[in-house]
Amino acid sequence: MAAENSFSTDAIRAGYNSEDHFHAVNPPIYQTASFDLGDIDRTRRLWTGAEGGGIYSRVGNPTGAVLEERFAKLEGGKAAVALSSGMAAMTYTLLLLGQGGGNIVSGSSLYGAAMLALIKFLPKYGITTKFVEDRNNPAAYEALIDENTKAVYLESVSNPNAELYDIDAIAEVAHKHNVPVVVDNTVATPYLYRPFEHGADITVYSATKEINGHGNTIAGLVVEKGGFDYDEKKFPQFYEKEWKMRDLKDVPRSAVEFLPGAPVIASLKIFYTEFLGGALGSFESFLVLQGLSTLSVRLDKKNETAKKIVEFLESREEVEFVRHPYAKGSPYKALADRDFPKGPGALISFGFKGNREQEGIFIKSLKNFSYHVNIGDVRSLITNPPENTHTELEPKYHKLADIPKNLIRLSIGLEDAEDLIEDLKQAFEKAFA
Repeated sequence: MAAENSFSTDAIRAGYNSEDHFHAVNPPIYQTASFDLGDIDRTRRLWTGAEGGGIYSRVGNPTGAVLEERFAKLEGGKAAVALSSGMAAMTYTLLLLGQGGGNIVSGSSLYGAAMLALIKFLPKYGITTKFVEDRNNPAAYEALIDENTKAVYLESVSNPNAELYDIDAIAEVAHKHNVPVVVDNTVATPYLYRPFEHGADITVYSATKEINGHGNTIAGLVVEKGGFDYDEKKFPQFYEKEWKMRDLKDVPRSAVEFLPGAPVIASLKIFYTEFLGGALGSFESFLVLQGLSTLSVRLDKKNETAKKIVEFLESREEVEFVRHPYAKGSPYKALADRDFPKGPGALISFGFKGNREQEGIFIKSLKNFSYHVNIGDVRSLITNPPENTHTELEPKYHKLADIPKNLIRLSIGLEDAEDLIEDLKQAFEKAFA
């Protein structure tokens, strides 16, 4: 039996055989709306899932299929689906799990749009959310779970505060009540943290961020671990016989039969991309594959630089606090040591001691940090979450998520640490001159 490849090798080679793609070294960009079906017998095989292949790019594309197979391998999951954005990945997954109504038990420190989706958008479809105030306490999650809870949802590394959670313990209490655990692993990626090894059942990603890593495309991914026992009474959508999922003998099948072990991915592929759209395009899939191939190298450097930036910020009198597992006195150091041996990522937040005018001068004076709302770029980025990434949330949710008005978020890129530190230093000096 051949030995398993390392993460870096799989990030370059998994899910791809050049002989199946005209011997192209890189997965080709299949820039086409539709695909020739060949003959009526092959058409039947394609539509019943007996044979894999391109049909129509609204529901999938061979370039995206390589990405899905490669990423499922990296994550240690049964199957994956590539979507047009991280918000599509998160929203589709929770809409599917909550189909027919129910509630989500969620951590209360999340990316702003994700939090607002839980507060305002999903309730329009009968899905409500209970936010866990004591989000570091696994028992607090269990206290909110009831017979109508369809999922526990949280981020492995929270945005913007870089909080970590004991997902092993949270998953244990969720599984006691037969509730699946959905983890947004965008900041960490499977290189730094593999949620399935800590009890998660489904992971969602904005592949726009570290996975692609170059700030040049929007993309999302959903991966299902496989093996979760979805209760038929609570999740009837996975057991309903569907003609659209029929086999070669025209026998209708359910999602659990169509793709055993991964009914979530089956449903997203068969129904959500068909009726809501949102499958990732071929060119975007190609860009994500290109970025994925260098993920481990990029994150190794970013983690080292993040340590130096944290130490620098802690030395500055203009900084009220620093939030990152590497920061002195961080309540997340033990979890970082246990669960993130390669490092907890390159997202850092800090409190700016000056007034709003000084904050504006500080940001405007930076040369090696770009001021915009993305994270996970090759470029180092800076933003002020209360006024952009989380501005859509009402003040009470800023308080719940612990986002004070003076919060600044850094996303560390691939520039040399010394250049970034000098840039921050001169910006502080100008702001407090």
